[in-house]
Amino acid sequence: MKKLIIAAVLAGVSLSASAAETINFGTEAGYVPFEFVDSNNKIQGFDIDLANAMCKQMQATCTFTNQSFDSLIPSLKFRRIDAVISGMDITAERQKQVSFTNAYYDNTATFFAQKGKFADLAALKGKRVGIQNGTTHQRFLQDKHPEITAVPYDSYQNAVLDLKNGRIDAVFGDTAVVHEFITKNPTLSTLGEPVTDKTYFGNGVGIAVRKNNTELLGKMNDALAKVRQDGTYKALYTKWFTQ
Repeated sequence: MKKLIIAAVLAGVSLSASAAETINFGTEAGYVPFEFVDSNNKIQGFDIDLANAMCKQMQATCTFTNQSFDSLIPSLKFRRIDAVISGMDITAERQKQVSFTNAYYDNTATFFAQKGKFADLAALKGKRVGIQNGTTHQRFLQDKHPEITAVPYDSYQNAVLDLKNGRIDAVFGDTAVVHEFITKNPTLSTLGEPVTDKTYFGNGVGIAVRKNNTELLGKMNDALAKVRQDGTYKALYTKWFTQ
């Protein structure tokens, strides 16, 4: 009888462990400090730490798939991943395809170029500006600044490399990421004021889930609220953005 009871308990434990939810996040790990691959080939960053903290609240396991930014929403829609956390701006256009959690980061966008090369944004007329393919930065340039040639890249690292080598004239990206690039490259500097056009930026950054996955969306919003309340979010923000 004891053996049967022990076996039943062990089976219950095993069932509980196997029933633990696994959430596979898609991300483009080339966007310091949101997500990047470190020297040990491990994905790190603010988004990764935040996702892990939220999964802890949900008693779930996080996994991360590194892929190109413009493939993230298609992969989500075709169920290759469960969610997207990748410094993704909440926009009306994207909300037609996916659902977003409450915003977890307030964002703006900034141009940067070789220090002293351009006096202002007007000087970029007819120039080549690097952006990441599939981003709101690309759409903003195409819609609002057709006088500027938008040059798409698979990653901002490649855009910055071309900027430093003179193959493009400027780069346009998230302000926090631009700050990281400029800190590490003293020959570069910002150009003009941060852009806050709410059609493209200023609505915040969110985690994307499939339109019909209301259960996961609710869990994530609850978990996000809890990590804000218990001080975890503040600690992560300080770690990645203010040190």
